[in-house]
Amino acid sequence: MAVIPTITAVSYLNTIPFVYGLRHADNLRADLLLAPPADCARNYIEGRADIALLPAAVVPQLTNTNIITDYCIGAVGAVRTVTVMSNTPIERVKRVWLDPHSRTSVQLCGYLARNKWRIAPEWIELGDYSQTERAAEGDAFLLIGDKVFDYEGRFRYTYDLAVEWREATQLPFAFAVWVARKGVSLEVTDALQHALTFGVEHIWEAVAESKYMGVDGGITAYDYLTRNIDFILDDEKHRALKKFWDAGIRIVPRSY
Repeated sequence: MAVIPTITAVSYLNTIPFVYGLRHADNLRADLLLAPPADCARNYIEGRADIALLPAAVVPQLTNTNIITDYCIGAVGAVRTVTVMSNTPIERVKRVWLDPHSRTSVQLCGYLARNKWRIAPEWIELGDYSQTERAAEGDAFLLIGDKVFDYEGRFRYTYDLAVEWREATQLPFAFAVWVARKGVSLEVTDALQHALTFGVEHIWEAVAESKYMGVDGGITAYDYLTRNIDFILDDEKHRALKKFWDAGIRIVPRSY
């Protein structure tokens, strides 16, 4: 009897084309486990999944693992949902409260602090999002995922990390990539590639089937997925990943 693989993926708006493709695949049998980015990494590392859409920062630490498929969660311009927000200009920020849901975004923030913003702030884990309502002078908040939409316009300054990275490197960015354990069959990875292609080619249908239809009939979600997210893991994004990994940034926030 064939072993049915478990696939773990991010449970955000930016992955609904992938999820749609996986759920409608005609040649891929798999169990789907949805979670925030950091939990996807735990699911894979702790053996609960055979294939994963993982935060890019995690990949160099993994053994017995290959990047698979020509797809990713990436951006060639503004990504909109990975931002640093503050009432203080970034050059004067003293503390950065870090959303714990994405290791890649935390390390990317560290890269930009060192190489673009030229600051050395205190890094603090953002365990309670109500802290954003008690922002002191010099505070900034790294916020990622769907929640960012709720914070738009609340702060004087917003720094889109994909834009900041592009200005610093002239490259796009890949926030998450597909990986599989060595030994997962080529038949399965080929079927995954086919399923993801189907999903990316049917973005509107993915929105229509999701919880993101909202009051505007899915227009905002579709606009985000087609304007802000780039799903293709091309040569430029591979170059960006190598540059990101070679930088060796390791931000470890303290608990508050």
